[in-house]
Amino acid sequence: MVRTVGHEEIADAADGLQLVEVLGAEEYERIHIAGAESLPLTMLNRDTVERLDSSKPVAVYCWDAY
Repeated sequence: MVRTVGHEEIADAADGLQLVEVLGAEEYERIHIAGAESLPLTMLNRDTVERLDSSKPVAVYCWDAY
């Protein structure tokens, strides 16, 4: 299931989730959530996704200033 949530909501719900940030390196350094896995969108592929634990739910997020 896909659901859109805000930065604070995902940070508050981090327990029990694998947080995956698809931010670039500069954005990651500025605004990442503690404990999140950094997996830049440009590097997202079958091999890099294998680093994740398939038994846990995954929350993927990025920063969007609109």
